Amino acid sequence: MRKAWLIAGASVGLCLSFVALLVVGTYSAAAGLFGGGVKGGAVALAKGAVPARYQPLVQKWGNLCPAINPALLAAQLYQESGWNPKAQSPAAAQGIAQFIPGTWATHGIDGDNDGDRDVWDPADAIPSAASYDCELAGYVRKAPGDPTDNMLAAYNAGAYAVIKHGGVPPYRETQNYVKVIRNLEKSFARPVGRVEPSRQAAGAIYFAQQKLGTKYLWGGNGTPEQGGRFDCSGLTQAAYRTVGIELPRVANDQYNAGPHPTREELLPGDLVFFSDDLTNSRAIRHVGIYVGGGYMINAPYTGAVIRFDKIDTPDYFGATRVTKEGAAALPTDLPAA
Repeated sequence: MRKAWLIAGASVGLCLSFVALLVVGTYSAAAGLFGGGVKGGAVALAKGAVPARYQPLVQKWGNLCPAINPALLAAQLYQESGWNPKAQSPAAAQGIAQFIPGTWATHGIDGDNDGDRDVWDPADAIPSAASYDCELAGYVRKAPGDPTDNMLAAYNAGAYAVIKHGGVPPYRETQNYVKVIRNLEKSFARPVGRVEPSRQAAGAIYFAQQKLGTKYLWGGNGTPEQGGRFDCSGLTQAAYRTVGIELPRVANDQYNAGPHPTREELLPGDLVFFSDDLTNSRAIRHVGIYVGGGYMINAPYTGAVIRFDKIDTPDYFGATRVTKEGAAALPTDLPAA
């Protein structure tokens, strides 16, 4: 929920005209810009994407060997457990890195040098995940193709399959795993250079502007039974669904649906996020759709209506430029604690 000190931007009538101009501008920006993304150089983590307590571990161990980087390691950990150090799957995979007992017995390391190897301790499990990745990369280092893709394929299908097929094997599950992690990697990496503009943004804004003045509903998904009402993440999910992108339901998961432009690089259609903990994306509690000029459309809180609000507030966390590939890479069945 947004705090009460947020100020509505303008009357609904003026807002409709304002957004109409921004929609046109968004199409123009998307047509006129190209390129961007993460390019070359050392990979740094996006602001707050990795919880602060784990960021030093991920940054350090993500540079253990050339086949991995901090953003890739973060993508694997998020895909495995959603940063939950107590996660346990039905297949008995355990901890933040989801090692099964047999694999842990062979590949777990004492990452913090305290004399034990504890699968439930991220200080051991995160270094072990990086070490295991690098070990797999060593096994398949002579296979043709991208070394990181081959390492991920070995993680999923085994090193022998990668060697046998001369690279990523033709298994749908393995090819999808490699694609998912490489796309999710972009969400955890701090962009180098300009982030490519979204071509779906204008459609998402158009949907949101039609909902201006609609009363807020906690848990609202806009169904007829709910009177077409939304909460913050229900609105953003519905807006992007109209342009063929399926976002997760909650705001903190939506943060990982694409790369993260800086405040100065925001474009209409970017999702903007707010939190009381500016070091941890898992603590995000509110989201809106940026429309330009320092304003967003959002469903703020109970008793309010969908409206314009300024984004430059003390709890502004950051932004995501939603991509279809980024949204599709997000995990949907994380193990429970």
